[in-house]
Amino acid sequence: MLKFIVAMLIIGVIAGYLGRLLVPGSNPMSVAQTIVLGVVGSFVGGFLGYVLFDKDIEDGALQASGIVGAVIGTMIVLVLFNARGRGRTSRA
Repeated sequence: MLKFIVAMLIIGVIAGYLGRLLVPGSNPMSVAQTIVLGVVGSFVGGFLGYVLFDKDIEDGALQASGIVGAVIGTMIVLVLFNARGRGRTSRA
């Protein structure tokens, strides 16, 4: 279990920074937010891999993905997060 948590943190860092690098726009986040973004992106990528390729059926729909799936999932999460934030107006 500890190996899984450490692996998810490492994948979270890599996928989070790569996702922020590849998605255009300003994405000011702390290191912790970037790690969470990468971990969430890994699970989104795992879910998409499960749905699209019908692989790992015995693992279920909620599973972590590899680094490529994590980066793709991170980019999707970041685009959705940025799109949600655009509709809001800020008061000065």
